[in-house]
Amino acid sequence: REQARLKADVIEEDTEEWQKEPGFAGLQRVGGVDLSYVKGDDSNACASLVVLSYPDLEVLYEDYQMVAVTAPYIAGFLAFREVRFLVEAIQRLQQKEPGLKPQVLLVDGNGLLHHRGFGVACHLGVLTGLPCIGVAKNLLQVDGLVRDELHKEQIRSLQMEGDTFPLTGTSGNILGMVSWGRSLSSSKPLYVSVGHRVCLETAVRLVKSCCRYRIPEPIRQVQRQGELRK
Repeated sequence: REQARLKADVIEEDTEEWQKEPGFAGLQRVGGVDLSYVKGDDSNACASLVVLSYPDLEVLYEDYQMVAVTAPYIAGFLAFREVRFLVEAIQRLQQKEPGLKPQVLLVDGNGLLHHRGFGVACHLGVLTGLPCIGVAKNLLQVDGLVRDELHKEQIRSLQMEGDTFPLTGTSGNILGMVSWGRSLSSSKPLYVSVGHRVCLETAVRLVKSCCRYRIPEPIRQVQRQGELRK
């Protein structure tokens, strides 16, 4: 019920002026968030937030805090286990360095590409009011989407940096986009989906512009620094 209530507040279109500019003129700060668990321990994790300059992608702010995760893992309800720690990281930023508040967040997870169309990127976006984009490394198999031979063939057909194809469920809805990153030696694409206050086209363009390697820099940096602090 809580998911359904919050989902009603998701905005699936661009709401910011910078989103409408071809080069994202006006965008100055991009955030990345992640919750990474201590190896072999599913109750202790590092909640991480990084803010990078845009378009230079240099680190402006970092926040890392070890947290005790007590809610059980239930498929499709991951946000109820993790999102409060990410919200707290945003709140600490607003208290410490309000001028460095990110204008958009890249989330290691899914948005509309979810069992009930409300993944962690949507959940975090609604709770913080920030534009959010879900960036996953693996396909969440929902609404008839499967990693079958057809899907693998579509991935193999991606030849150039920036190539994409839509993830269309059996419902007929486009749930996200498969995007080929900058690491042409990798056979693994990214799965980009709308979180909040951004359209899918803008989400894909922004993720591409933040990639120096396969993983967009805000998420790569937040995961890299989070691992160092565990």
